[in-house]
Amino acid sequence: MAQATAGASAHVQGQQHPIKLYLVVWAWLFILSTGSYLVDYFQLEGGLRYSLIILFMLLKAGLIVAVFMHMAWERLALVYVILVPMSALLVFVAIMVFESDHTLLSRLTFFAAGH
Repeated sequence: MAQATAGASAHVQGQQHPIKLYLVVWAWLFILSTGSYLVDYFQLEGGLRYSLIILFMLLKAGLIVAVFMHMAWERLALVYVILVPMSALLVFVAIMVFESDHTLLSRLTFFAAGH
């Protein structure tokens, strides 16, 4: 019975966040989701559409990771373990996008239907 009491007291002493924090995050998630919906409602097209959708998506994901996955209160080393590889992956994807344009241009140049 002493173990049950010790476990219960350790649980009570854990970090407690005010309910206001979760309500504010929920409100921001709702606002960002509304913004994402309005992009479709106003029928935005092209780069602006995709940029806004990705921006809203990244902001929502950042809020969820920071608050609901408790990353805002973790050690800096753990945050780096998650953010550095994801940032490197985004850089590599950007490099592939730029290289794909070069590949397409060279294919159109050398494999055009008149050569």
